[in-house]
Amino acid sequence: MTTSFAVLADSTDLLVEAFARAGADDSLVTHVLGQPDEPTMIARVAGHAVIVVNESRISAAVMDSSPALRQILFLGTGAANFVDLEAAAARGIPVHTIKGYGDRAVAEHTLALLFAVWRDIAAQDASVRAGGWAGAPIGELFGKTIGLIGVGAIGGEVARLALALGMKVIVWARRPVHIPGVEQVDLDTLLAQSDIVSPHLAYTAETAGFLDAARLRRMKRGAVFINTARAELTDEAEVLAMLHDGHLAGAGLDVYSAEPLPADHPLRNAPRAVLTPHTGWQSPEAVARLIGRAVEILVRERAAAGL
Repeated sequence: MTTSFAVLADSTDLLVEAFARAGADDSLVTHVLGQPDEPTMIARVAGHAVIVVNESRISAAVMDSSPALRQILFLGTGAANFVDLEAAAARGIPVHTIKGYGDRAVAEHTLALLFAVWRDIAAQDASVRAGGWAGAPIGELFGKTIGLIGVGAIGGEVARLALALGMKVIVWARRPVHIPGVEQVDLDTLLAQSDIVSPHLAYTAETAGFLDAARLRRMKRGAVFINTARAELTDEAEVLAMLHDGHLAGAGLDVYSAEPLPADHPLRNAPRAVLTPHTGWQSPEAVARLIGRAVEILVRERAAAGL
């Protein structure tokens, strides 16, 4: 018999520990480890009032399988990637998200990838470990131009960090941007002038494929591309092609169209690319903020349900 209010049907050891530290016991949330396919997800969520989801898909079929389901809580901001929002809305199932928990962590990761690419860190590390003594840093970041596409909370943090490094920061955004020292420009100007391009748009139906092949090719030759936002904002195949043909001097990627990245994915062998496994949001501080807020939501909703 189900006793917990919610189920985290694709939990991890990290999340189990974080929920425990936040004071959540078994009566609030049940953890089931591992990323399930749809039939397994259906079996895991049965009888629970709330599904908590980390990085698995909650489809209409999953929602319909559990008459007890009342709400969905996505551990992050981009729920559209993992939850069928139209199906949830049609069924009157609220979908909670958690914003702002990892803004600083993602911004710092963006700069970490940039440093790794710009200073050729990964290739030099591999060379030294293999007995070599070689490296080819691109240069210094001071005075270089970074172009940020989208300037929400994360993009704003990246802008301030880049300014502190002595970089020139130009941005494209739909709304006026008021960050001292930042210049707002049109998209073509940003792509043509930037030594580094980094998108920070939310992923929506309108932004899917925003940086298509044509726009990516408008980047000046020798630029570096960093993506800690969403792979779906870009033409991933074109980024790969630009690395191979030398249009890009390098790329730092934390997000991919398929995650985990398949073992045979060509990006794994891309030249001048630094890859991280979608860990930009992860820090002890960010995890604590994320799970602390998740527990607050679950406790509030359980009380509202009289349970």
